[in-house]
Amino acid sequence: MDQDAYDVVTFCHRHNISRAALYNAWKAGIGPRVLRLGAKVLISKEAAEAWRRERERASEQPTAA
Repeated sequence: MDQDAYDVVTFCHRHNISRAALYNAWKAGIGPRVLRLGAKVLISKEAAEAWRRERERASEQPTAA
């Protein structure tokens, strides 16, 4: 089932990264935006898509002219 928001464990599983890698990304300022509901941390589907696009752009190599 497609979800509108992921908890940390589900986000990490779907993106094949460890929780430590996600927390390090947040610490470095390059993690996905979050929605906090009380103590629960969620990552919306839109935030996950935006994060993937940002990471793809950051990993692109400049082409020689």
